[in-house]
Parts: sequence; structure tokens; C-alpha cells
Amino acid sequence: MNMVLEEIVARRQTDVQNAKRRVSERTLRVQAAQRVHHSLAARLRRRKPPRIIAETKRRSPSAGLLLADYDPARLAREYARAGAIAISVLTEPHYFDGSGEHLKAVRAAVDLPILCKDFVCDAYQLVQAAAWGADVVLLIAAALDPTFCRTLFQAGVDLGLEVIVEVHDESELEHALKCPRAIIGVNNRDLRSLKTSLDVSRRLGTLIPKDRLSIAESGLKSPKDLRALGDFGYDGFLIGESLLHANRPGDALEALIRSVRESA
Repeated sequence: MNMVLEEIVARRQTDVQNAKRRVSERTLRVQAAQRVHHSLAARLRRRKPPRIIAETKRRSPSAGLLLADYDPARLAREYARAGAIAISVLTEPHYFDGSGEHLKAVRAAVDLPILCKDFVCDAYQLVQAAAWGADVVLLIAAALDPTFCRTLFQAGVDLGLEVIVEVHDESELEHALKCPRAIIGVNNRDLRSLKTSLDVSRRLGTLIPKDRLSIAESGLKSPKDLRALGDFGYDGFLIGESLLHANRPGDALEALIRSVRESA
């Protein structure tokens, strides 16, 4: 794990300990049991391509401030109207200015699967995500011991969550494939350097079994990118910054989807 990733995870570990003192896991489990599940996996299998998970976030370490006037619920509604199959919500507070309240607001705004995107280092965070209304959680292979990653994967499944295991290289992919039914997320961004290369998705796409759902993440900007990676077997794409840089993110997403479909 590199220094930036280590620092983020260390701060999240402290956050989790503080959160446990404020709200018991038992209380969260009661809230989680009341939610209605929306399946990302089903949409990845059945919806017409391109199947896009659109991301909401105020800032990121690589891009800095993305939206000064950040309204995740409004963004989610725009994305839903534009044809997104799911919404990704950043809940990490220190580097992305995210929060559980953002996810709750999105849950109230749209009837789509919601991915809670965070740096999970404790099973308590999975219960939090479910209580906030998430349907899907992200586990970052680079931030977790492989055995602990599988433990967290099973904890998520036991909560009725779908799980994306995010990978960036062959070793991480090998470990991720040991989590049965996990959706494989291939991150084109190197969390060590924060640089992106679509070659990562091209390289790893050939190694993912055809019966395993997979998505490509980061650095996706154009219809050409989506068409190219679709040829490598990806079932969907997670797109955030390229949409958030647009004046009207929802319109940008609609135009992207339309362009890909017209050229199919």
C-alpha cells in the first residue's frame, strides 16, 4: 500500500472507531433491514449498452475541487434521466468531501442501484452503507490483505449487498476472482501515482472469465473509449470526473450514451 492510500485508510480507521461510539452496529442493522434492494448485477446483464454507473463527488485527490455547488441528489436525478443504470456516491470525507448524508439524499432522489464508494477497512462500514441505503459496496484490493478482503466480501453478501472488488493489476485480479460472484472493477487509475491508462483495462480484460461481471473505471471520456473497452468484455463503465467537468453533467451523459448507441 502506498503512502497516500495508507493515509486515507488510516484516517478511515479512526473515523470508524469514532462512529462506533456514536451509533451501534445493532442500530445500523435495524435500519439496513428496512431498505429495498436494487440490483446492479441485474442491470449489468439486462440493460442495453452502454451501461454506465455515473458518479457523484465534490472533489478528488487527482482533480481537486470538481463542484463548488455540490448537490448529489440533483446530480443523481440528472443522471437517472440521462440513462445511468446506477449511481456511485463518494462517502469518504477527508479527500473527497463525501458523507453518508450524501448517499441518503441520493437514495431518496432516485430509484436506481446505489454504489457506496469509500475506503472500506472495517465491516462496520458495510453495515453503515446498507443503513444509508446502498445496494452495492466497493472493496479496494490494493488497500486490503487478500484474506481480509474475502472476509469483508462475505460480510457484504450476508448483508444483502452486492460487492465490487476493485483491482489494478494481475495479482489483485487473481485474489478478487476468489470472491465468488463479486463484480470485478478494473481501475485504470494507479492509486500510487494517480495516473490513468486504459491499457490497464485492456490488459486485465483478457484475464477476466466471461461469466464474471466486470466494469471499467477511471479515465473514460469518449464514446471511442467505451466502444474500445466493450470489445474486451466489460459489462459496464463507472464514469465520474469527465461528466462532472461538463457544464451540465446529465446532458453530457445523455450525449455519451446516444453517441455510443448510434455507432453500434
